[in-house]
Amino acid sequence: MLRHDHTTNMNYIIKKIFKSTILLLYFILIMINQGRAQGTQNNDKVKQLWKAAEENAVATLQKLIKEGVNVEANDAKRRTALMIATHHQNNEAAKVLIDAGANVNALDDMHDSPFLYAGASGYTKIVSYCLQHGADFTVFNRYNGTALIPACERGHVETVKEILKRKDFPIDHVNRLGWTALLEAIVLSDGGPAHVQIVQLLVDAGCNVNIADNDGITPLTHARKKDFTQIVAILEKAGAK
Repeated sequence: MLRHDHTTNMNYIIKKIFKSTILLLYFILIMINQGRAQGTQNNDKVKQLWKAAEENAVATLQKLIKEGVNVEANDAKRRTALMIATHHQNNEAAKVLIDAGANVNALDDMHDSPFLYAGASGYTKIVSYCLQHGADFTVFNRYNGTALIPACERGHVETVKEILKRKDFPIDHVNRLGWTALLEAIVLSDGGPAHVQIVQLLVDAGCNVNIADNDGITPLTHARKKDFTQIVAILEKAGAK
């Protein structure tokens, strides 16, 4: 009789455990499905954020940001919404994202950040927003260069002016090619009015006019070889050798 009661109790306990396990598994499956649904919804909203950044759809951006969409989410090229907005020179979208806390130093798969790309492209308004919101001067592009160096090379006068407002900017940084901003404004330019103005801006900002390239050739020597007479005059007046 005791053995029968013991067996009955064991069967009862096993059934209770079985039912509890089934219920637990059921709730786990519900939670997994809810998580998948939430993940799909979040992913859709992130895609909407990227599209809004590309199309400069400010109202949509503001709505999505208010809903808590992750502004740092990366696309297949590791671009954030801010980077996408920067690529399209969407100043308004960029400002909305930066004001919402988007990282101006986030690097994509080309090792460009919004600040670096805007500097190289001459997007002065975005450069200004970045400078006001934590632009990191120790984050470099794939050439180990700053935002200033390609801005000087490409003749983006207004962008150069904006960057040089920051007295703590590393004006004499040397990139992987062995060039400073001053060297690139000479070596990779045609010596036209924009580059003459940029050389003057760099000199006025206190750049070192005697930093040579990897071959030991100074900015003055490069300018003389290219017959950039106006740049030569600026450099000589600044004490270049």
